[in-house]
Amino acid sequence: MDRVGGVDREIRILLNPDRLAALGVTAGEVNRQLRATNVDLAGGRGEVAGQEQSIRTLASAKTIEDLAGTTITLPGGRKVTLSELGEVKDGTAEQRTFARLDGRPVVAFSISRAKGASDADVEVAVRRKIEELGKTYTEYDLKLIDSYVAYTVGNYKSAMKTLIEGALLAVLVVLIFLKDFRATLISALAIPLSVFPTFWVMNMMGFSLNLVSLLSITLATGILVDDAIVEIENIVRHMRMGKSAYRAALEAADEIGLAVIAITFTIVAVFAPVSFMGGIAGQYFRQFGLTVFSLLVARLITPLLAAYFLKPHAVQDEGDGAVMRGYLKVVRASVRHRWITLFIGVLLFAASIMSARLLPSGFIPGEDVARALMGVELPPGSRLSDTMRLTDELVARLKQRPEVKSVFVDGGKVMSVGAASREVRKAMLVINFVHKDKRKLSQKQLERDISADLKAIPDIRTWFMKDNGMRGVQMAVQGADGEAVSRSAAAIASEMKRVPIFDNVVSTAALDRPEIRIRPQVDIAADLGVATDALSEAIRIATIGDVGPNLARFNAGDRLVPI
Repeated sequence: MDRVGGVDREIRILLNPDRLAALGVTAGEVNRQLRATNVDLAGGRGEVAGQEQSIRTLASAKTIEDLAGTTITLPGGRKVTLSELGEVKDGTAEQRTFARLDGRPVVAFSISRAKGASDADVEVAVRRKIEELGKTYTEYDLKLIDSYVAYTVGNYKSAMKTLIEGALLAVLVVLIFLKDFRATLISALAIPLSVFPTFWVMNMMGFSLNLVSLLSITLATGILVDDAIVEIENIVRHMRMGKSAYRAALEAADEIGLAVIAITFTIVAVFAPVSFMGGIAGQYFRQFGLTVFSLLVARLITPLLAAYFLKPHAVQDEGDGAVMRGYLKVVRASVRHRWITLFIGVLLFAASIMSARLLPSGFIPGEDVARALMGVELPPGSRLSDTMRLTDELVARLKQRPEVKSVFVDGGKVMSVGAASREVRKAMLVINFVHKDKRKLSQKQLERDISADLKAIPDIRTWFMKDNGMRGVQMAVQGADGEAVSRSAAAIASEMKRVPIFDNVVSTAALDRPEIRIRPQVDIAADLGVATDALSEAIRIATIGDVGPNLARFNAGDRLVPI
């Protein structure tokens, strides 16, 4: 769990430059002595009273007053307390990040599931905990800002709805055409008898119930129901010839066995090799292929159930209906004029291949999750207050759209290829849209409209990204010469902007930023005995209080607070 927004606790020592100069000690030396003395360290082990015991050296200050009384050694063997060199304060660190929800300041917490845990279970637990905390801390407004789990649960519900609808329609078709309740029941049993063993196989293989496995279950269940209907229809046809259920099941299964086996092995031939693909694609299709393959086992149960569950039918000699007679005429004409039939078939095949170009293509189809991540970058040199002001303006513009439900701003950082790039001039916006059933525009259309609208704002870069920080298309430019790489990246980005199929092209190359450069006068520094690293250290401590690893720590009981 990570905190977003708010400020960190920090112990500040405001050193008096005049006192330091008068006593001949530097800020860097004070920092080094604090780091060396205000610390708890392991001290080894020893034997005491016949027992081996560990030894620790405990020298950290317990209170701020103790820290202020820390002895600082001066040149010449003199000593002073820290409070004589400056003021010690217990306060907050400089704010480098912020969080806002619909323009209001908030403190947020991002929660991620552990490996192997269920997204849905984690969200239920989080919602329950929020309700408990809301009852305990009534002075705070606690709410769930953003969650990706709604899309996951929606996929599950949609897959289950499709599966149930398909099963009911298949059962209804069997009942209407066969007019046999027992045959209909056998067709209906084919679905659970295939799905339940599949869950067992998925559990053994370590698969989860996700988008890929749900897709494979839905697809293979449809194929399975087709096979079951073909088998049960043929069995009923044989029984209407006067055969017993057992004999009809044997002869009917034998009659169409080759066709059903051909269908089965076609599926195996396609999906079994796919299950062993390598790379990123293999991670997707491994679950898909093996789940489909495991569903085929239950098809063998249909003839067995029919042999012992169906009741004998009276002999029926039904003539062909109007539909069948028309169909047979078409078949006879096709066989009689086989070259014309072949020509029409080739034309239809060519037309189907050509029409495939009209379909959208991609490794994974575009999704409408009613949620978008947008990165924002200000010019180099911008302050945190500038980022706050600009993101507030962006939120106000976004909230004017009826499709936008809420906008959360994570200021001071932006996702970039799985890692967070932290700068006060950057921010990440989490835009939650209303459900797709309640808006006319798709998520992709909204993203394009928003990008076009924000282009009118000068001196900023905005782009939409995926959850891992990546974009739809990314290109990496590498080389030994940094300047040549930057020039090439800028040239490529400029050319891509001229290509109509690319939208909102952004280069992540480092931009020139303002800086203050200090060039030491070497001769004077040598006469005064001031080394370049000492000069840099003094400036660093005077401006940012030194980098994190070089700072001393104050033991506050439940945490170590940087000094």
